[in-house]
Amino acid sequence: MVTTTDSDEEADAIAESLVRQQLAACVQRTRITSHYMWEGDYEKSDEILILIKTRSDKVDAIKRFIEENHSYDTPELIEVPIVSGLAGYLGWMDEVVR
Repeated sequence: MVTTTDSDEEADAIAESLVRQQLAACVQRTRITSHYMWEGDYEKSDEILILIKTRSDKVDAIKRFIEENHSYDTPELIEVPIVSGLAGYLGWMDEVVR
């Protein structure tokens, strides 16, 4: 899953909460620049891209978490399915996401 935020503190809080609640096996973050239209105007913003690695059975819980805890009025949250991966890594994800 993928989301963004404009704050280091919020990115860290999201990452820590999802991992500690065992909703995600790993959460990565990196700085990006987003270009988009918002309420009819062109916007360019520095943001933090948050990659949430999880199992498909945790998607609904993560959606609820983002809706309840994200500071944006309309937060991005999109699901990118894992089509394939190394068996060891996928097994580790199953172990840590409960």
